[in-house]
Amino acid sequence: MGIEALFLLVGVAALVVSVVFARRVLVVLALLRNGRRAEGRCVDRRIVTNSGLASGSSSSHPEFVFTFRTEDGTAVEFKDRPGMFGHEVGAPVRVSYDPRSPHKRATIAGPGAWGPVYVPALICLGTALFALVPLLAVAAKEGLL
Repeated sequence: MGIEALFLLVGVAALVVSVVFARRVLVVLALLRNGRRAEGRCVDRRIVTNSGLASGSSSSHPEFVFTFRTEDGTAVEFKDRPGMFGHEVGAPVRVSYDPRSPHKRATIAGPGAWGPVYVPALICLGTALFALVPLLAVAAKEGLL
């Protein structure tokens, strides 16, 4: 595999990651604008460790689990990342959710908890900028710019 193919592969992979995170930001913003609201609670806060496959390294991040009840009384539990400071177990939260699919589309984003918006937005921006470097390099080499 040539260096151009490798650059192209890295650029496309970074672009795909950027699109995935951009989609998450758009879903959260749509829930804030059009979703139903409910009072919820933080029910669990734990540290999740991910082991690196190739390097043998590992990373960890906090995982927060929230619960709420829909208008018809259905109990829903979901995970969300509230940002830098998180929530204590038992803390009340405001939940925005899609009534058609509350188990798949719910967030605690909003006043006091903008992490579900800014974390994926920053990842999206960073990977998009990272994708530009190899893609522009390949385009320049091929005479497309």
